[in-house]
Amino acid sequence: MTKKLLLVFALFIGVASINAQTKEELESQKAEKQAEADKFQGEADALQAQIDALPGWRTGAFGTIGGSISEFSNWYSQGTPNNRSGNIGFTLNGYANLIQDKFFWRNSLTTNLNWVKLDDRDNPDDDDSFSPTTDVFAISSLYGRNITKTLAASGLMEYRTTILDNFNDPGYLDLGVGATWTPITDLIVVIHPINYNIVFADSESVFESSMGAKIVADYTRQIGAINFKTNLSMFQSYKSGDYSNWTWSNSFGYTLWKMIGVGFDFGLRNNKQEALNYAINSLGDTNATFDNVDNDLQTYYTIGLSYKF
Repeated sequence: MTKKLLLVFALFIGVASINAQTKEELESQKAEKQAEADKFQGEADALQAQIDALPGWRTGAFGTIGGSISEFSNWYSQGTPNNRSGNIGFTLNGYANLIQDKFFWRNSLTTNLNWVKLDDRDNPDDDDSFSPTTDVFAISSLYGRNITKTLAASGLMEYRTTILDNFNDPGYLDLGVGATWTPITDLIVVIHPINYNIVFADSESVFESSMGAKIVADYTRQIGAINFKTNLSMFQSYKSGDYSNWTWSNSFGYTLWKMIGVGFDFGLRNNKQEALNYAINSLGDTNATFDNVDNDLQTYYTIGLSYKF
């Protein structure tokens, strides 16, 4: 009996040793393959950097789609026990850039649209249609003539508005000239001390066009499966700080499978003219002025599936 136990124990030790040796060999082979893969990936990234530096057009786009649908029946713990609700939204970030040795022409599009509905089935008179909530639309075109490798004389056209509700009311058109700094491939910094901010709006008593300085910083990049874009657009009016404004928008997308992934977008805005217009025309505050209006920070965000074009 003792000999049998010793034999079984010896066989167990032998099998364990073989398995351990096999595992170590497999891990060693994996490390070698990973080192080779890292080497090839580095070479591929270097070649891509050389391709990106060549003159010509560069185009791309990515976006986020988010949505949900729900229905409640006899859910008495809430104020509307019988309802159907839903929301859907999407963002799109696209660019088309022409890069040449002596000049560049950069064009971009950013939009974020969202709709929501709440159908109270106990109220036949309620509005059960989808209504717009988030409404952001911006296009820009930047032309520059290179002075040095990283500095250029430039001219910018930028237009921002809403398109689902109150199209071009207000709408902002910036036209200006100055300089553009490109310290690295994907970062663009625009400084235009001569810029005219044209405001289109029905309420001329609140909105006013003015001269000022325009500053734009944009960083758009793809790193492996990650796409992201951050853009800061600022206008500083020379006439009054009440006519100044800024918008900061950000988009992130991570590809999980083929062209589909997850995305997250958020934005911040400060605009005193819009705050005063909302207080007077939407809240009915006839005593509101630039001096006493609550100019709260404007924000939005969208989370959902993303699609890389």
